[in-house]
Amino acid sequence: MISVKKLLYDKPTSGVWSVTPATTVIDTLYFMSDKNIGAVVVLDGEELVGIFSERDYARKGIVQGRKASSTPISEVMTSPVFTVSSDMGIQECMKLFSEKKIRHLPVVDQGRVVGVLSIGDIVNSIMSEQRQHIQFLEHYITNA
Repeated sequence: MISVKKLLYDKPTSGVWSVTPATTVIDTLYFMSDKNIGAVVVLDGEELVGIFSERDYARKGIVQGRKASSTPISEVMTSPVFTVSSDMGIQECMKLFSEKKIRHLPVVDQGRVVGVLSIGDIVNSIMSEQRQHIQFLEHYITNA
């Protein structure tokens, strides 16, 4: 099975998009829209202190009557954060996604966030691996 490290390496965009705990919800939403992402990690310096997703905004922002223009992310982010390391396999990620009912996993190595995986990244990776297996088998059967 594919490792988290390989999956991060194969992602089309590299890097980690982040905001600080003091960043307002509205600024974070504009940032996420600009980057076309569904979640962003919240860093205090290099320390991971939370994660904020569109789901957090829906459940902890609007519904609770908070104003996006004046609410800091620290009030609506998810914390503590479930994380994985780059030496883990994607099966372990799938287990966390399923058990914890989450959609994004920061990848942390030696105390530093090195990437973020979404459930979509994992599903796409599994589908790609299955396509490769099918092509191999089709080629093998055709040439047998």
